[in-house]
Amino acid sequence: MPRRSKGARLQLKAARRNKRGKITHQATWIIRDNGRDVGTGCAADEIAAAEEKLRDYISSKHTPKRRVRHIDDIAIADVLSIYLDAQLDKLRCRFNADCENEDTIPDIRKFKKRIERLNEWWGAKMLGEVNGEACRSYTKWRGKKGGARRDLEDLRAAIGHHAAEGFHREIVKISLPERGQPRDQWLTRSDAAKLIWTCWRYREMQKGSRRPTDDLKVPTSKRPLRHLARFILLGIYSGTRAGAIAAASPIPAIGRSYVDLERGRYYRLKQGSAKTNKRQPTVPIPLRLLAHLRRWHRASPEAKHFVEYNGKAVTSVKTAFKSAVRLAGLGPRISPHTLRHTAATWLMQRGTDPWQAAGYLGMSLEVLLNTYGHHHPDFLSDAVEKITSRNPAGERKAHVSGAVIPIRRNGA
Repeated sequence: MPRRSKGARLQLKAARRNKRGKITHQATWIIRDNGRDVGTGCAADEIAAAEEKLRDYISSKHTPKRRVRHIDDIAIADVLSIYLDAQLDKLRCRFNADCENEDTIPDIRKFKKRIERLNEWWGAKMLGEVNGEACRSYTKWRGKKGGARRDLEDLRAAIGHHAAEGFHREIVKISLPERGQPRDQWLTRSDAAKLIWTCWRYREMQKGSRRPTDDLKVPTSKRPLRHLARFILLGIYSGTRAGAIAAASPIPAIGRSYVDLERGRYYRLKQGSAKTNKRQPTVPIPLRLLAHLRRWHRASPEAKHFVEYNGKAVTSVKTAFKSAVRLAGLGPRISPHTLRHTAATWLMQRGTDPWQAAGYLGMSLEVLLNTYGHHHPDFLSDAVEKITSRNPAGERKAHVSGAVIPIRRNGA
């Protein structure tokens, strides 16, 4: 009778010595699984790290069932696993990444972190247990309403993907926390200029001596924030989302947002990408921005993107942007998306027709007016004018409790 498998487990592999008794290989933890040994790279004293490796190994072995079942028989861990595989394939294609370097890309790393967090709380539950009470409990466990809402949006997408694949037929609804108030953070022209010059002039600081007691740092010739100056100009003058700015290229290709320098058109939707709710319409490029783009292309005709760092396209500027904002002495709530807020605010302040402004920014007219409409010089101007205007002819005044109410003579 065959011996029953013990399953995957950790085992400490003893140190190896040569003929003279000298240690050539330190003791390490390995994973033993049905006669197969998998190295963890963890030393004998790195028990926690070895246990983490074991958890990752067991998770990678699990293959979720891909057939139609009732929601009471479907573990949410399976739903998340199927969605994770599908989305990772899309993200790898989007960022031209592979399995080895995908964790260096912030968007992929954060997405995997959200799925891990969801799996920690929801994984052992069945799909039929998803209801409003469970969602509210998760929000309380998560601590932050905004973060919980973003996580639950991923869970909703995972459940929707599972249903679209035909693996369950029942309706499962996610109860989201209330959306936070929209931010009205924007940059003045002096703030924007200060931020751009900070990025352009900043030089990396390094220790001038290798002595551990010498903490004095001196500026080097490296300019690690200069690519942000281009990013900021593109963001402010086009109102484009960060992803399309990073993908902006003078060369048309799959996965890039094409900038036609000859005709002055910005095709913000990446070639080969499907349209989503995040509107990315083609727009004309302002002449001032177009002059910058043409000059950058003349200076580096071989560059595939307008915003590059060390010769490569950037995938995220959040960390560098945060450093630039701190160096410029601006508020802590300013992020790359603030550039889009700034573009919308400036358009409204200049009295731009709201319909054209919404089309240029790629947002609905309702969102534009609700969030930025109060910046327009004509905002409620008719109401302000009429509230203090003289009464029209044919009306007389009646005083009731101190209020002035117009009353028509014919009693109508």
